[in-house]
Amino acid sequence: MGLMSVDSTTIDDRFESKRGEPSNISVISGDKVEKAHAENIKQILDAIPGVTAELQSQDSLKIHIRGVENQRFMGEKPGVAVVIDGVPVFERTGRVNINMDDIASIKVIKGGASYLFGDDALAGAVIITTKRGAKMAGGSVSAEAGSFGYKRGMARAGFAADKVSGHVQVSRRDADSYYFQGKYKADYLNGKLQGYLSDTSDLTFGWEVAKRFKDSHGTVTGVTQAAVDPTSVDGRDFARNYNVDLGKFYLTYANDISETSNLMFNAYQFGDHTKYWSSPVRYDLAFQPVIDVNAYANDNDYKQIQRGIKSEWRGSSESFGLMGGVDLRDNSYNNRVTILQDHRTSPSPFSPVMTAGTVITHDKTRERMAAGYGELKFRLADPLTVTMNGRYDQIKLSYEDYLPGAAAPNLSKKFNVGSWRGGLNYDFSDSVSLYSNVSTGFRAPTIQQLFAGTISLTGNVAANPNLTPEQATNYEIGLRGRADIGAGDVEWDIAFFQIDRKDFILNVAGQYATPNAGVIDQYQNIGGMRNRGIEVALKSDQEQLFSMDVAYTFLDAKFTRYDNYNLLLGNRFSPAPGANTRVAYNNSGNVVPRAPKHKVFVAARIKPFKGFTLATEMNAQASYYADEINQEKIGGHAIFDLIANYDFATGSKNQVKWSLFGRVDNAFDRTYYNTARGYYDSNGDFAYNAEDLSIVVNPGRRWTAGVTATF
Repeated sequence: MGLMSVDSTTIDDRFESKRGEPSNISVISGDKVEKAHAENIKQILDAIPGVTAELQSQDSLKIHIRGVENQRFMGEKPGVAVVIDGVPVFERTGRVNINMDDIASIKVIKGGASYLFGDDALAGAVIITTKRGAKMAGGSVSAEAGSFGYKRGMARAGFAADKVSGHVQVSRRDADSYYFQGKYKADYLNGKLQGYLSDTSDLTFGWEVAKRFKDSHGTVTGVTQAAVDPTSVDGRDFARNYNVDLGKFYLTYANDISETSNLMFNAYQFGDHTKYWSSPVRYDLAFQPVIDVNAYANDNDYKQIQRGIKSEWRGSSESFGLMGGVDLRDNSYNNRVTILQDHRTSPSPFSPVMTAGTVITHDKTRERMAAGYGELKFRLADPLTVTMNGRYDQIKLSYEDYLPGAAAPNLSKKFNVGSWRGGLNYDFSDSVSLYSNVSTGFRAPTIQQLFAGTISLTGNVAANPNLTPEQATNYEIGLRGRADIGAGDVEWDIAFFQIDRKDFILNVAGQYATPNAGVIDQYQNIGGMRNRGIEVALKSDQEQLFSMDVAYTFLDAKFTRYDNYNLLLGNRFSPAPGANTRVAYNNSGNVVPRAPKHKVFVAARIKPFKGFTLATEMNAQASYYADEINQEKIGGHAIFDLIANYDFATGSKNQVKWSLFGRVDNAFDRTYYNTARGYYDSNGDFAYNAEDLSIVVNPGRRWTAGVTATF
């Protein structure tokens, strides 16, 4: 019968068994990541059904699961917990930048995952474990080149002894980019030092320091500009010229106390210092329109530090398994905004001069969280396993405004939130299992949502300190199994899910909308959404002559409550009478934007001789709406990629291993949009249509090729 063990963890993804697991999970190995030679993690996550990663350009993306939060595209959190080596990672833009050269495994948990990770795990979690251990001993160097000036270089050196092992890795990725002013560069220095304290315990210190620069996303306005100016020579992003310094440090202690119990402890710090421009200047001091692509109003200086301590204990026996943990976090967010150049915000003769050098924002938000969580897994009968999870979070938000004469120099709010999961797994045989669960996720209100009107008395958004945390409930049932077809095993999984959100936070004028004249806006718990669908995954043995992976998602994501949305027509920057108007829409029943109903990924591989693999991938999706009013629809597309790998060894004892690769993305040069969004009449002509969409055009066909030597 074997021991009943708990595989769930928030610290160290060394427990990867799916057996007895009541939730839908997917695991991608580091070897598969390396063989893909992907430029960004979206190209990896596309192989997992239910995952929709929004890529703007280069390697900056926002990860979504099962369509949750697909309607939002600014700096909001993504509704997914992203955890790297036990460190919850959240950057200023709500997006994540992941070092593709340091991935040992990727694990995706779908459904509400706040029972493990707390705040913002509304739809699941993406858990990334980086490389470490004795297998990193020796050296490795690699170089790549590709379209639009893309270059990548990496060097790694490691060692392994009886009591200690470690490695250091340095890498750089940069490109001129397809987009005008779209250059980017990312430098990484990372490593691990692992000491084996005894036969059953080890201590690991890991670090990663990154310096990144990224300019324009390549945004254009309207389908005409997308057709005639896809590289965005005349376009202006809302924000650009990002300079980002990241630092991640952690220390993990693990001890197998006995054959049936384990203790882990993790302390971490993640820092994000981001500087960037925002808000293109619209009018100069003479009230004339400004079209200079380098004219921006705000210089933003944002510093974020996340610190935390976690500890977990787990134990197992023949009939039950236990896990208990403590999660303490202390996060701070410092924000300073300075006027970059003299300008006016509107053509009104009463519009004041915004003077360069003026500090208009200087504040600090602090989040302190204390949580306890646990899991109980027990066997009711030989084939039937029941799992119960629970977590309780205490969250305290505090705000300090450093501007002279600030309306609210100090504010605070506390929340107590519980999360849970209940599930079962029934093994029909050693190769087929039924799993089912109900789980919850939550997101706490932000300081801005709670106190917008208190912080800025001149704003048009009233405070609402009575906001409650958003809640999501996930229902899931599925079958998974493994079949031997004579040419290696085939793994398969099919899941049916529904996620209900009945109280998500929305302003009364609608998302990114403005209220009618004389109406005070406010954030309230008034949004409703239901996401339901089917996910199918099929994976065959990649070591066979022929292998194939299939991932299919059917997604029906709709607003169940969205009573009012004000679509602005006309010049949004002019206060003159008649310069603009608002048309009210009821979006209840509408489809969530950027959530295609069908998505299919197929990868087919052939290994005609030793060391050589040729693969083709198809990534197809149905049409989707670019807006919440469901007016502007973007057509579906199917793109094909080609990847070739050749591995061989040289030297007297084959001690030098070589890997050559070539990759062609979008091989048939299909024109489509990376993203399309619409929420107001952006050209001010009193007509909202496809010419008002904010669009990023895909670069089309591109290639990369490279070589890696490991010794």
